[in-house]
Amino acid sequence: MIETVSIGDAELEVMDRGSGPVILFVHGFPLDHTMWLELTESLTASFRTIVPDLRGFGKSSVTPHRVSMEQYADDLQRLLTVLDCRDPVTFCGLSMGGYIAWQFQKRYPELVGSLILCDTRAAGDSDEIMRARLIMAARVEREGTGFIPAALLPKLFSESTCDRREDLIENARRVILRNSPEGIAAAQRGMARRPDVTERLAEIDVPALLLCGVDDVISPPAEMREMAALMPRAELVEIPDAGHMAPVENPQAVADALRSFLEQVSGD
Repeated sequence: MIETVSIGDAELEVMDRGSGPVILFVHGFPLDHTMWLELTESLTASFRTIVPDLRGFGKSSVTPHRVSMEQYADDLQRLLTVLDCRDPVTFCGLSMGGYIAWQFQKRYPELVGSLILCDTRAAGDSDEIMRARLIMAARVEREGTGFIPAALLPKLFSESTCDRREDLIENARRVILRNSPEGIAAAQRGMARRPDVTERLAEIDVPALLLCGVDDVISPPAEMREMAALMPRAELVEIPDAGHMAPVENPQAVADALRSFLEQVSGD
């Protein structure tokens, strides 16, 4: 079921399906909840899947200028409260969704039973990447979203996906183009100023599954292996035939890894 949920100063569009232990799926930049559709379809028989559009994306309320990762985390805490999710959840975030996961776990540790971190980073931005984000934010406010797909899609998807799966590329292009320029700019500014959490990884003592497309050039496997090694209860699974968008490019492999991880967690 898709519904609009008021969280106080904003309204979030959310898809809430299935029953059982809760998995909160948080999309990456500059996408929306639909990136999770194929993956979550296979999970609703065993899990309650809560899949929101973040503030500024999809049909959720737009806040201009800047939205921090902490603000997104607070939004999600309020969303879970409204949806009467009192028990710890599995937080599954892709890319920017992973940046939000770090802050959610820090601010609301009692709500996190386990983490699934897909194609994401613990490090903050370099000066060069930060400048590029701020430049894109200003440009999208001036010009709209039209230039973004050509700039981002070749980095988000593996070369083989770009060659073989025109349907996935076209769908991502449509999602980007229909998102709010103000929402995209606000997220870019928030990511540019997000904290580096590398030194905190050793303190995140919950079961964690790190997933990485083998051809990811944004958060490459070597970097995610280092992250997993620093976390007390983490494991890394590399997803074949995938780049930065592993849950979209190879949803079956991601679903298999997710199920195996959650079965292990529930048996502990």
